[in-house]
Order: sequence, then structure tokens, then C-alpha cells
Amino acid sequence: MIRVMIADDHAIVRTGLRALINSESTMELIGEATGGFEAIELVGKNQPDILILDLSMPDLDGIEVTRRIKTQFPNLRVLILTIHEDEALLRAALKSGAGGYILKHAAEAELISAIHTILRGDLYVDPSLIRRLLTDETSPAAVQPKSTEALTPRETEVLKLIVQGCTNRQVGEELNISVRTAESHRANLYEKLGLRSRVELVRYARENGLIE
Repeated sequence: MIRVMIADDHAIVRTGLRALINSESTMELIGEATGGFEAIELVGKNQPDILILDLSMPDLDGIEVTRRIKTQFPNLRVLILTIHEDEALLRAALKSGAGGYILKHAAEAELISAIHTILRGDLYVDPSLIRRLLTDETSPAAVQPKSTEALTPRETEVLKLIVQGCTNRQVGEELNISVRTAESHRANLYEKLGLRSRVELVRYARENGLIE
């Protein structure tokens, strides 16, 4: 039996996922979370085989949740389920340790297929996004200097807020931008600087005189 946990702050999404999982004879739903921190806590308690995780959460975004969970539970499979078709978010999610990235408008059969794919240890990317991923992987890698000159003024503002511990929602409120835009800035920061965690961002900010 495949032990499945879901994490999404939208009740209607959880309801749909719950019905789908319960209809599968090989799957068992063992937990639901409505936020990032709750997801991390429940993973520790319930030990699922796979976590279906929303990218946009009210407290801690799915990319950071994935990083933290994979650090503690490296064998757990994480499937990102999102509305975002942003290429930077896709790359950041996979780099954080997610085994799959699928869009919320995908068919139910496709979601089930994605679950089985990543449980086998294979990578699953929504078919509509595969071309973007392959284009990125086959293009000559651009060398990005690790200096503050590599960042735009807005990215520098976002970096400082992330270092202070702000969630994407808080970053959005502080800078008067949408949560999705804040997520994109965060993903671009990690990608541009070649960093993978908030700890590394703090070190980078300190080394470059952005914080004391």
C-alpha cells in the first residue's frame, strides 16, 4: 500500500485529491496539511511514501518545505502540484529535491501516473513543461558571478527579506507584489547565485555586506 500525504492550503484541492487517492486500491491517504510547517511536522509523524505538495503555501513555500523534508527524510518522494508554469520555479523545485512537478489542471490519470513514476525513482515533469526543461539542460551554461552585481535591485530587496525570515506572503506584502512574483524572485535568487537554502543565502548576504 502506498502511503500518501497531501499539503495544500485550498480545501477544494484537498477534497479532490482525497477522493482521487481513496479511489485507488493501492493507495492510502494518511495525512493532510494546510501549510508548510504543518507539512514538515506531519511528515515526521506519519512517515508517508510520497508527499503531494502545493508550491504556494501561506507560511512556507513548497520549495523550502521540500529542502527541509529531504534533509530529514531523503527517501521520501515529493511531487509538486501547482498552477505555476514558471521555468525558474520548475528548476528550483527539482533542485530542492522534488521528484516531480505537475500542473493542477492535469488529468487524474496523469497525476496517478506521476505518483508511480517518482516512486520508481524516476523524474516526472508535466508534459507541457518538458520542452522548457530540456531546452535549459541542453543550452550552454551561463556563468553567473556570485556578487551583488549579479542581482537586480528588486532581487536584492527580496534577498534581504528572505534572510530576515520572511515568507513569500510577507515578502509580497512588504514589497507590494503578489505571492507568485515573490516566489519567482526567490527561485531566481537560488538559481542565479547557485545556492540551495536560506542558510546559504544568509552566508552570501553576510559575505557581500548586505547584513551585519
